[in-house]
Amino acid sequence: MLENKKEAHERFWRGEGPCLILMPTCLAETYDTEGYPARFADPRLMWEAEMRRARPLIDWPTDGIPTVRPNLGVVFVPAIVGQDYIVREGQMPWPGAPLSEDAIRAVRGVDVRGAELMQRAEAFYAIHADSGETEVVAYHPDTQGVLDNAHLLYGNAIFCDAIDPARQEWMSELLDICLDLYLRVSRYLKRLLGETQSAMVHPHAGARASEDTAILYSPETIRDLILPYVERSVAPFGGGFAHFCGRNEALFEQLCRSPLIRAIDLQPGMHATRWLLERCAESGTALYGRIPAEPGEDWRTHTHRLGRLIQETGARCILSPEVFPDTRDECAAMRDLWHDLTA
Repeated sequence: MLENKKEAHERFWRGEGPCLILMPTCLAETYDTEGYPARFADPRLMWEAEMRRARPLIDWPTDGIPTVRPNLGVVFVPAIVGQDYIVREGQMPWPGAPLSEDAIRAVRGVDVRGAELMQRAEAFYAIHADSGETEVVAYHPDTQGVLDNAHLLYGNAIFCDAIDPARQEWMSELLDICLDLYLRVSRYLKRLLGETQSAMVHPHAGARASEDTAILYSPETIRDLILPYVERSVAPFGGGFAHFCGRNEALFEQLCRSPLIRAIDLQPGMHATRWLLERCAESGTALYGRIPAEPGEDWRTHTHRLGRLIQETGARCILSPEVFPDTRDECAAMRDLWHDLTA
């Protein structure tokens, strides 16, 4: 079954066949943070929790590939190079105090392989490899992107420095350091996972870049400062998936126009659905994620409406539906209807 799903993804990225749908199951545990500090500290507890969520999807009628990852939060990369973090009950980790400029400069000399959180990730992957549960694929922890990691390490001073002409040399140095860090961490994770440089679970790109901080910048700063680093971060991997939370239409459009960005994962409810799909169709970029349901939609009307939008715009989409049935047979019917409408 896993091979069939991988083949469907390969066809999608070749531009063949229908759009994909990641059909959730009511049996899958919604991720929660109860007992998270113990899970964060113990790779086996983390693996067991992630597997409880993944196993129900193994034989479910979905195009989604079940995955597990060491869910160590956005502090993963900053903690590797020495930034403090805070883990509280009921919450994902928070970063500690920003580092000084000199401490950030010292990041280039840090061996990412020996860091505590990297060792936890490595232990997690070893547990999964030894489990023999080959229908569930190991996935990267949250590595964020160049700008997000720079923001975490340096703090909110990054916003003033980005527009201060006297601080542009430091901004370039900061982003160069974080680019080097992102690449070193990503390459080591790919070695741990046995991935090629140009592919991961997503077969058409080898890296994922989350750039939430970028939504707070002007179109000009995104164009001149941020997008070049996004592209430099994914270029060694043959391209990448981009993610951001929040709303910034200029960021979305510029990511779409980049030949190195294969798909964009965002919060579609903050943007007009047709506008998103038209921009994706124009650039050949896939839209990945949720498209909000309209009031009163059931799974059939939701699927028909979105399928018609796909037909009208010519966009390619990997959909995580917001409206879906509970039963296996109806989920199979929704998947088949989506495939028929978007083929």
